[in-house]
Amino acid sequence: MTGVSITIEGLDVAKSKLSSLARLEFHELMDGLARMGQQQTQRRIEEEKTSPEGAAWKPNLAGTPILFKTGALARSVDHAATATQATWGVPAAPVAGRPYARIHQFGGVITPKNGAALKFWWQSGGHVEFAIVKKVTMPARPYLGVSAENAADLEQAAAKFIERYW
Repeated sequence: MTGVSITIEGLDVAKSKLSSLARLEFHELMDGLARMGQQQTQRRIEEEKTSPEGAAWKPNLAGTPILFKTGALARSVDHAATATQATWGVPAAPVAGRPYARIHQFGGVITPKNGAALKFWWQSGGHVEFAIVKKVTMPARPYLGVSAENAADLEQAAAKFIERYW
């Protein structure tokens, strides 16, 4: 037969490397990434005080720290993983300490459930102030999401994990 014949040698190393990737523990990788995402979110709430896009959160009227008065919201951020998925956030069920998680993320209007008005009080300049209103509009203060820096950190962690098997 007339034609071209190509012989490839040295694939043993490549085959060995590829077979080592088959041992990769994907659940372990995803759990590590989910835990990292959880920690990034907690840091955003506790220290950074910005959205994942880097926008500063709107201050509150009382002038107190935003989204971190008692730490309950930051502590409620949890993570979960499967072999194919890494997730983190605040569980959907409104349990004590985090019933306000959704409204802080998305914003919204708060109206009274019982009674005709909402009553608020806070300390300002050494004295107590209060307000009685029919509704309150909460601005969104997104804390869930992945910033460009977060994404780079997650990618770097995944690459380091995979290198252990390579």
